[in-house]
Order: sequence, then C-alpha cells, then structure tokens
Amino acid sequence: MTAHSPGPVTTAGSGPDADPEDWVAALSGGGAQQLAATRRLHALMLRAAGHQVSRMRAALPDDSRTTVDVIVNQAADEAMTALLAKLHTFEGRSRFTTWAYKFAILQVATDVRRLQWQHREVELRDLDLAGRPAPGHDGPEQQVEGADLAAAVAASMRAVLTPHQRRVAIALLVDGVPIDVLADRLGTTRGALYKTVHDVRTRLRADLAGRGYLPQSPGPTRDAVTPTGAGQS
Repeated sequence: MTAHSPGPVTTAGSGPDADPEDWVAALSGGGAQQLAATRRLHALMLRAAGHQVSRMRAALPDDSRTTVDVIVNQAADEAMTALLAKLHTFEGRSRFTTWAYKFAILQVATDVRRLQWQHREVELRDLDLAGRPAPGHDGPEQQVEGADLAAAVAASMRAVLTPHQRRVAIALLVDGVPIDVLADRLGTTRGALYKTVHDVRTRLRADLAGRGYLPQSPGPTRDAVTPTGAGQS
C-alpha cells in the first residue's frame, strides 16, 4: 500500500462537495476533512447500490419502492462499513471510486439473494447421489459412464466425508443454496463454508483419483483423505 503522509488533504476540485484527491488519507485523517470524505463516500455507495438494485430488480420477490429503498440504504451502509474495515488494503491499482463501487455491488447481490431465500427452507440433507438421474448424454455408452461416475462420487462422499461435509456440499453444490444464505442459517461464516467445500473437493478428488476415476495429481498428496471421524470442517 502506498504510504500516506499526514497533513492537509487536497481535493480533486473545490468546495465541500469535491471528491478527495487522496481518499485514504481523507477518510483516516480525522476532523472536518474525514467527515466530508465520509459523506462523499456514503453518497457514492448509495449511487452504486441504487444502480445495482435497478439491474437486479426483476429478481426481487417484492420490487416495491419501499423495499428497493430499504435494500439500497442497507447495502450502502454495510458496504461502507466493509470498505472502511479494509481501507488499509487499498493499493491504488485502480481508482478508489472503482474499488469502492465493487463493495456496494457485492453487498447488493448478497442482500438480494437473502431476500430471495427469506421464506425458503434450507434443508441440510444427506443425499445419495447414486439415486439421482444422470445428466443426458449422446449415447448409451456415455450414459452408462455418467451413471457409473455418479455412483462413484456418491460412494466417495459416504467413505471420505463427514456427515457435516456431505450436507454442506449438497446444499451448496447440488441444491444451489447461496453461500451467504447458508452461512446465515448455520450461524457460521462464508470463510468457514469455503474451507469446508475446499476440504470436500480435496478429499473427493484424492479418493476418485485413487480409484482410477480421475487422473492422479502430480506430486504427493498431503493428507488429502482422512478418516471420517476425524472432526468436521
């Protein structure tokens, strides 16, 4: 990150409504300059959130003006909080406003997904993939191979995954539950679920490769498969 020297912060224009020339210094400098920069940033977040909500409005279960206003304001506030917590990570590789815009866009997407799933039950189930219909194929030979691979994946899931890992994998990868929604329902974090999915993929890949269904990865595998009872990721 580029060092920011203390002292007065210049602006790209003149007057109280001008954007700071150095956003990071303005937002962390204190006093009237910080207050003005914070107000400018919040206005930017509102514009970004409003633009993104308008693009996703058709996906809202309730697209009334009241609901849209709530989403825009909530997303802007949460995006701003997230950005300020990561202000020290800004490296200046893009314009600050471009970097900030992404926080609002991602937050709107998260809030819209939560609304879509608000009244939908998330069922953590232990599914036998061998019992699911295989995807369509061009011919009977490919159909048999697809069914065989599905059965192999199901067998690997039973053999090398914990019940918790299987249920999380099925919710995210089979049922299509958004990861932030599942994190809310389970009282955990996206990071913890990402780690679970990573562990699931590592274990399944190693087991399927060992049984000849996938090519072996180059180099030694480091404890890719552990006993089922060895804790839950």
